[in-house]
Amino acid sequence: LCDSYVVEGENQKLTDFVSFYSLPSTVMHHAVHKVLRAAYAFYSVATSVSLVDLMQDALVVTKNNGYDVFNALDLMDNKEFLEKLKFGIGDGNLQYYLYNWRCPEMAPNKIGLVLQ
Repeated sequence: LCDSYVVEGENQKLTDFVSFYSLPSTVMHHAVHKVLRAAYAFYSVATSVSLVDLMQDALVVTKNNGYDVFNALDLMDNKEFLEKLKFGIGDGNLQYYLYNWRCPEMAPNKIGLVLQ
């Protein structure tokens, strides 16, 4: 499931866009919590507001829609908001084995591929 949030400017023109997909996980052996609802940042375009403000709005939207956590990878321009919005750094590296077996190491801001 993929959701989107848009910012509408003057004359009903869409100026900004952020999307995220849902990936729920089962919580095992807990009396109350059975599912962890996780949202993952997908694509975003910020033209009339800053990317930080747009992603802050995405955090509010996902919280208001019952998500427990919001994840974002360090790719494309995401570094611009990750620290400012207090995202925690992950504990591992993602390996896209089908794509990178002959590819040299790349800077995160040069990567635009998101696998679901």
